[in-house]
Amino acid sequence: MTTNFELFGVTHLSILGSVVLLAAALAAAQRRLAPGSKGLRLGLAAILVLDTVGWDGFLAWHGQLTFPAHLPVEFCDATLYVTLITLFSMRPAFLDVAYYWALAGTSMALLTPDLWEPFPSLSTMQFFVEHGLVVVAILYLVWSRQLRPRRGSVLWAMLGVNLWAAFDGALDWIFKTNYMYLRAKPEHASLLDLLGPWPWYIVATEAVALGLFLLLYLPFWRSSAQPGTHLEDSARL
Repeated sequence: MTTNFELFGVTHLSILGSVVLLAAALAAAQRRLAPGSKGLRLGLAAILVLDTVGWDGFLAWHGQLTFPAHLPVEFCDATLYVTLITLFSMRPAFLDVAYYWALAGTSMALLTPDLWEPFPSLSTMQFFVEHGLVVVAILYLVWSRQLRPRRGSVLWAMLGVNLWAAFDGALDWIFKTNYMYLRAKPEHASLLDLLGPWPWYIVATEAVALGLFLLLYLPFWRSSAQPGTHLEDSARL
């Protein structure tokens, strides 16, 4: 089924702007609260959990969550899981991964959404809600100065990407699926179209990911200290 969604049209730009504005508003609100306040953070985590469980339950009820081709194991799913763990645990080790995965990966999905139904529909709205809230969550944690990526985080994030790609690649090889687009590009326009044919776009994606991760770390490279109210977390795993 084709989609009528206009890439970078008024609706698309409004969605992207809303993500940034919501993250900024939550960060500003958090910084006005007492140090260590958990309400906003846990509330955001709860919304993400309810959204994910509700959507997966809906898919399962309608027979659309099936093995092996329709499982929640895409890279954006992995990013969601790591983001939730970060929100609940506040451990910098998880933020070290979630920060890059969300802002270099999930944000790309928002910029070039691979939609399969006309907009607005339940599935397309769910796509933007889930992906948007993941990006909101990470920006909120960083902008409110609760957590930030540490030195060496780029390497850990890259290692995590490749481990998850190996997992999805094994599924693709065994079951002929196409998780993480490792066997073919998405049908709709995406940034992968600029990276050459298969399998070279996979190699190029690795280089692009590393470049994006390094750029995302630039605002933090001068200091290895953890700012904000969670300085003690920098010593945790």
